[in-house]
Amino acid sequence: MMRILVTRPEDDAAPLAQLLQARGHDVTLEPLLRIRFRDVPLSLDNVQAVLFTSANGVRAAARATPDRSLAAWCVGDASARAARDAGFQSVSSASGDVHALAALVRRLGDPAKGPLVHVAGSAVAGDLAGTLTAAGFNVRRAVLYDSEAATALSEATLGALRAGHIDAVALFSPRTARTFAKLARDAGVEPMLTKVDMLCLSRPVADALGTLPHRHRRVAAEPTQDALIELIA
Repeated sequence: MMRILVTRPEDDAAPLAQLLQARGHDVTLEPLLRIRFRDVPLSLDNVQAVLFTSANGVRAAARATPDRSLAAWCVGDASARAARDAGFQSVSSASGDVHALAALVRRLGDPAKGPLVHVAGSAVAGDLAGTLTAAGFNVRRAVLYDSEAATALSEATLGALRAGHIDAVALFSPRTARTFAKLARDAGVEPMLTKVDMLCLSRPVADALGTLPHRHRRVAAEPTQDALIELIA
């Protein structure tokens, strides 16, 4: 059994917590990003497919349009599950990062069949649009939500860290990793982290921690939630 701090936004953290608890782990939730959906419509007229690089993008699209007729090409299995749950009928997962998604689009798409819409937040990781534009696609980015970084760690989390009651921190994005590193320094809990594992979704996530102390800094074999969970096993 491990005591794991989960830093994902609330909607993503809850199902992850259930998976970890089912494996016998103790989970503390500390969402470091808050999602704010924008109240704007989404037009998908003459669009070839919708690109999703997060489950929050799927949720934002579901709020912005009732149209589920287009193909949904998703960066990973979690966003693909969210797309199916939202009612999209034709869903494909790249099971990886934005590079894997770009490869999926090049395989399934055709620049001559119309533009692509990338539903995203105001902050994105990687240059999906640039990669696909270079391959001849017309990519429109629809910014439908904002992610606001936390300004402090909760007292419950700080107390658990100071008491040595956290064994590992699960980190899913470079921005979340940078936020955790900054807030840990601001709170003066860096010395306690020498006994804490940093479980990182990818190498860029691990690099974003900088010089933050840790016991082990471990990177998932591939950038998926399932692979990160396997780090714990």
